[in-house]
Amino acid sequence: MAHLLVIANETAASQTLLDALRTGRGGGDRVTVIAPVNEPNQGYVVYEDTRRASAGRRLDKTLKALREDGFSAQGFVVDTGPVQAAKDALAQLEPKVDEIVVSTHPAARSGWMRRDVVQEIEHVAGSVPVTHVEAQDEGDTNVLVIANQTVVSEELLDRIRRRAAKGPASFLIVAPQSDDEEHADADRRLRRALSELRGEGIEAHGQVVHPDPYTAAQHAVNDERVDEIIVSTFPGEKSGWLRRDLVQRLRKDTGLPVEHVVAPS
Repeated sequence: MAHLLVIANETAASQTLLDALRTGRGGGDRVTVIAPVNEPNQGYVVYEDTRRASAGRRLDKTLKALREDGFSAQGFVVDTGPVQAAKDALAQLEPKVDEIVVSTHPAARSGWMRRDVVQEIEHVAGSVPVTHVEAQDEGDTNVLVIANQTVVSEELLDRIRRRAAKGPASFLIVAPQSDDEEHADADRRLRRALSELRGEGIEAHGQVVHPDPYTAAQHAVNDERVDEIIVSTFPGEKSGWLRRDLVQRLRKDTGLPVEHVVAPS
């Protein structure tokens, strides 16, 4: 019986991955699924348990499907990046791993592929073969929300609610802390917004980040898979972000759809 190590997080429950594992396998083969939940490189993570909970739900769904297909399946959510997760699993798992399967989003949407994760796992795998599976646009839409002083505005919260009602979506709210305010103030507003959204069943997590909103957004796009962006500001005459042309710069430099929500000052 072969022992397959699967490294996957957002695509763990994708039909593409399950079909790839079923092809030519099964009948008692062992599968260990590792779901890495690494923290972003920048910022203070608020409610980091939401990341683990989301990964855990996907992992449970995957293991159930694999067991129904006759695999001997186990899995773990780990607080590390995908390369270190693969390295640790290769050193610790018994019986030894015969093959590694790395599952990502397609290249245009995959933070792992932008960071050359597959190639780095091939390097640490040594003689163990590595198979790369690209899940075809499956799973929730990831929406990046850029907001600080307007993060608890009804205009922004209502826009998030409407987007959540439109279809499955997960929201990452980043709050760039301005230079003239205390971290605790930005943190308090963000926690309030997240608490309200999560109380309504909307999957949201967030972090207080670099004070420059453009830099904060670029960090998030590099760290995460982002499909859409919502920017919330005060009206033009009150907004330093708009004076710096934030919305248009993000549209141009990320290539993603960017929506602008204006909250009264």
